[in-house]
Amino acid sequence: MTEPYQDLANAIILMAVKDYRDALKKLKKRPRYGPAQDLKNEVERFFRSDWYRELTSVDGEILIKKLQAEVSEK
Repeated sequence: MTEPYQDLANAIILMAVKDYRDALKKLKKRPRYGPAQDLKNEVERFFRSDWYRELTSVDGEILIKKLQAEVSEK
């Protein structure tokens, strides 16, 4: 069984992944859509932050690239 703080950390990361996917999908349809660009930039900052590294051992840059590839394939 995982610790409650680990469940919270996982939930934070999963929400960021969902937000990032959503932003990328919107930008695929409308590349200049400001709110989606802002969200994309904000989540990328999070994936590169010290706080993110405290929450997980998953490399943020690799995660960004995998999510970008996933969305561009669809």
